[in-house]
Amino acid sequence: MSTILHRIKAYLYDNVLTKDNPNDFIARTASERSLSVKQICEAAASRGGADVPASAMEQATELFLKEMAYQLCDGFSVNTGYFTASTTIRGVFDSPSETFNKDKHSIIFQFNQGEKLRTEIPNIEVNILGVAESSAVILQVTDVKSGSVNDLLTPGRNLKIVGSKIKVAGNDASVGVFFVDTATQGRTKVEQSDIVTNNPSEVIVVIPTLAAGTYNLEVVTQFSKNSAFLKEPRVGLLDKLLTVE
Repeated sequence: MSTILHRIKAYLYDNVLTKDNPNDFIARTASERSLSVKQICEAAASRGGADVPASAMEQATELFLKEMAYQLCDGFSVNTGYFTASTTIRGVFDSPSETFNKDKHSIIFQFNQGEKLRTEIPNIEVNILGVAESSAVILQVTDVKSGSVNDLLTPGRNLKIVGSKIKVAGNDASVGVFFVDTATQGRTKVEQSDIVTNNPSEVIVVIPTLAAGTYNLEVVTQFSKNSAFLKEPRVGLLDKLLTVE
């Protein structure tokens, strides 16, 4: 019998990703925050999970990750036991003689859980906290040009946003769809005329001109199922980083 070593809290949200049952729900982990390499190393040192100082563990981890990235860029696959990683080329080649074209094809890195991580699953207890409060939530985005889900962004092309209560509505100045640069925290707002579809469970926008980098996606709205707008805007935030190459 498995020993419960970990506990995850989750809320239920309306399942708008499938249409077979209009009354079903999906669970999303109620993650308190995202941990950096430094924070993980400090936690390991403080709880006795490491026999070296946190600073030494952090330095070694950063060196490992840097070398792993180098090898992935040379086309090697990586298997750490906890996760596997590989390099994938996306896009269609129309003939045997066609060469790689950065305007048509792209390179991504894919990560999947490994055997050591899978063996920890029986030790996790999931506590469902009930249906989430009536707030906007982004469940999934699709870059229509590349077909990438929760990953790539193609500026100037469409992005399909699926969620709950995400219709862009309201007269507050903060309302809109925003791409937030993770490096500078600069916020790029989608022009109103570039919101192609605007429904409670699906919003399609034209991705604005964005520099290469990683971005958070936010939908800020005062939408309510009632006729009146909410007094205060609510923010739907995708829990994945999106990348412009």
